[in-house]
Amino acid sequence: MGGQVSSVEGVHVVVVGGGFGGIAAAQQLKSEGLSFTLIDLRDAFHHNVAALRASVQPGFAQRTFIPYAETFGDSFVQGRVERVDTERQTVILQGGREVQYSHLILCTGTDGPFPGKFNTLASYQTAVQTYEDFVKQVQAADSVLVVGGGSTGVEMAAEIKTEYPDKKVVLIHSRIGLADPELLPSVRQQAKEVLLEKGVELRLGQKVAALSELQLNVTQRNMEVSTERGETLTTDLIVCCTGLKVNSAAYASSFSDCLTDSGALKVNQHLQIQGFSNIFAVGDCANVKEPKMAYHAGLHAAVAVSNITNSLRGKELTSYHTGNITMLLAMGRNDGVGQFNGLKLPRSVVALGKSRDLLLWKSWREMKQTQP
Repeated sequence: MGGQVSSVEGVHVVVVGGGFGGIAAAQQLKSEGLSFTLIDLRDAFHHNVAALRASVQPGFAQRTFIPYAETFGDSFVQGRVERVDTERQTVILQGGREVQYSHLILCTGTDGPFPGKFNTLASYQTAVQTYEDFVKQVQAADSVLVVGGGSTGVEMAAEIKTEYPDKKVVLIHSRIGLADPELLPSVRQQAKEVLLEKGVELRLGQKVAALSELQLNVTQRNMEVSTERGETLTTDLIVCCTGLKVNSAAYASSFSDCLTDSGALKVNQHLQIQGFSNIFAVGDCANVKEPKMAYHAGLHAAVAVSNITNSLRGKELTSYHTGNITMLLAMGRNDGVGQFNGLKLPRSVVALGKSRDLLLWKSWREMKQTQP
């Protein structure tokens, strides 16, 4: 034991980003007895797998935010990371606060439009209220236009139509195929069939013209929206589900030589950032060729923390290997489509496994707190 204890003296791991990868890394560091600091913009973990349900169902949002401090105590710091000084091994926060590290895990995730993402410096109460306010906008609209037919857009359209079957819901998508391109074609086709069964109108192979000039997330009667084909759609509410991008603001200036065009960090098979043995990238900000998913972020976190402990103990490092795609889409609380390990699943299995509770139980259990 003496060797192990002495090997962790002077070790302090900083985890930037408290999403799925960040909380998995922090919990593992905690169980290993390693000193760490978790830094995030918010004061509560956002289980954004359930963000779309929180957008349509009153009272649901409070279940999707889990306070960090109750789980991690003084090991949690709320703030915005502005840059990393790799020479001084310091993370610099907005306002000037500095946190020293011996090892660094970057898990800043992706950013995108509300309601799918909520990457704002805000309190738990503000975050919950923002979703509750949005529910009222959805309730006030007779018709909703969902822009984007990737996995988020597909799930958003299904959630609205499930919760409010009498509302007109139109989904417009620039491509013909819906959902994630890495899904099996039969699963993507099934997603389309479920939307049509629920009564969602599809406009595929079309784009909205001048999307940036339109008012999003606010109900306004009979707004006219033009497509690039010249068609005019009339709607009361526009919800944007496109434009996800790697959230690189915290590290872009510090690791310019290690960035891909998308802003992701180039990593080796041990998830170490190119040129740094003590800095790891986990989840969406790591340049790993696989779908950006909470599940994968958790797997990455386990490899990164294992490699920190392995390096401290002089052991061989663990490699991360991508596997067959596992992805489940919740199509409202009562339906779903997806695949496990590359094999298509029955809709009822996805509904039971994901759609009903959106895996909230898993995050509350991981944070060792009781769901309200």
